[in-house]
Amino acid sequence: MAEETQTTAEVVVVSDVPVAEKPTTTEKEPPPAVEEVVDSEKPKPTADEKKITESASFKEETNVVGELPDPQKKGLDELKQLIQEALSKHEFTVPPPLPPPPAKEEEKQAEEKPIAPEESKSEEKPEAPPVADVPPPAAEEALKPEPATPTETKEEERAPPPPEAETSETVTVIEVIEKVTAIDEAGTETVEAIKETIVEVSASAPPPEEMAPVEETAPPAEPKEEAEAPALPPPPPEEVSIWGIPLLADERSDVILLKFLRAREFKVKDAFTMIKNTVRWQKEFGIESLLEEDFGTELEKVVFMHGFDKEGHPVCYNAYGEFQSKELYQNTFADEGKRQKFLRWRIQFLEKSIRKLDFSPDGICSIVQVNDLKNSPGLFMRELRQATNQALQLLQDNYPEFVAKQVFINVPWWYLAFYRMISPFFTQRTKSKFVFAGPSKSAETLFKYIAPEQVPVQYGGLSREGEQEFTTADAVTEETIKPTTKHTVEFPVSESCLLVWEVRVVGWDVWYGAEFVPSAEDRYTIIVQKSRKINPADEPVICNSFKIGEPGKVVLTFDNQTSKKKKLLYRSKTKPSD
Repeated sequence: MAEETQTTAEVVVVSDVPVAEKPTTTEKEPPPAVEEVVDSEKPKPTADEKKITESASFKEETNVVGELPDPQKKGLDELKQLIQEALSKHEFTVPPPLPPPPAKEEEKQAEEKPIAPEESKSEEKPEAPPVADVPPPAAEEALKPEPATPTETKEEERAPPPPEAETSETVTVIEVIEKVTAIDEAGTETVEAIKETIVEVSASAPPPEEMAPVEETAPPAEPKEEAEAPALPPPPPEEVSIWGIPLLADERSDVILLKFLRAREFKVKDAFTMIKNTVRWQKEFGIESLLEEDFGTELEKVVFMHGFDKEGHPVCYNAYGEFQSKELYQNTFADEGKRQKFLRWRIQFLEKSIRKLDFSPDGICSIVQVNDLKNSPGLFMRELRQATNQALQLLQDNYPEFVAKQVFINVPWWYLAFYRMISPFFTQRTKSKFVFAGPSKSAETLFKYIAPEQVPVQYGGLSREGEQEFTTADAVTEETIKPTTKHTVEFPVSESCLLVWEVRVVGWDVWYGAEFVPSAEDRYTIIVQKSRKINPADEPVICNSFKIGEPGKVVLTFDNQTSKKKKLLYRSKTKPSD
């Protein structure tokens, strides 16, 4: 898949490391040669592939069926038809074993087996040897004068005597057992003749199909009931759900099917196979029971959900640097059992996050992943690499199109080099979602997709846990402080109140001060915060308040004496003064 390397320029790289490259636009490039070979079976696939693979880097495709291009609508209809047929045939689950037609023949043979031993036993008894289906004339005359035997009358009541053309081995054997004892000394010759006739008759016996009427006389009516059993109506179609949503239920199902289609470039049969494999994997992995398992809170700082991006996607943060703790690393990856536990915990976390999404056509049905590589053990820890590869494989095979954006922050130089090695194995759609940022550009990169009030404080934002004066509902203003310049921010106030504000300079290393300037010219300026240098190791967010009794303004001053520009974040609000 080396041909896909020409599309790597779509990946956004914002880094301060030497290997960083400037992003270029390749949206009008044709699909890679490998994809063209795979899709060569379809007529004129190039135009459709362009619509699929050249999606905007930061804009998701529509899930409204009416807004889809005609080829995609057709693909969705074909996939729904395949799923409907599979549900009717119970292909998503293993059907219960049904008795096949050959089983009936085996039952018939089993019914015949009890009769055969009786015949062989009767042959061994010298006092009552069996006779052939067609007895000699002397035997017929001996049978005529004594028809009142209890056994004979019962058989006559159950079934009328068969015609001469038909044979009934069961009746003749019983009668002869009772009558042969009356034969005189010539019986020895008769027995030998009988034995010979038995061999001849059994050798020329009709096949099981022709002997079926004879069996009907012994157990009457049972074979007829079995023959009528297949007339039962077929079972109803099975019900299959993925992430709590039944397939083919409503428009939410269409959203899920579109995910599988896009993951397979709208190749219907491939998407159908992927859906079947996902359903089977979920049952084998025990997803429903997995949701109820308790894995403790040891890994809650490694992977966690926090806030939303500017388009409303929930954001998941992956802080691999937490594994610097040797104790946590050993407890998570020391052996195969612990790695499997970590894998199940990660899948459970993802499943719970997915089930909170809105799968309506206009809803949010994907998430943003932020991967923090600061202090990450990375490729040098074999156990972590094995667990990560296994998790990525499961996510790729069973969770299609659930990531709207993959943002990598605090990326070291070696990771970009590693990515360039493996990038040819990614599809163009996958690579268009990747964004890389070095340590000095991480916060600025996050702010492109996530508002600062939604970004955790450890990643450069203003959002932090616990009760605070401000919440995520309070918008933040972003400004840039140029190198070696002073920058001021003003909060005008027209009445008595309590003014509250909070500020942050990403990376700080600047001087900060605040003062109140009354509107009246004869009033003096009041120093609220004496100017002092804020170091990067100091508190990242500074909160201040000032009780104002007259019209005026609060002026914040930031003195950037460094040669680097700085990102400034601030917000304010007024409260009634007591």
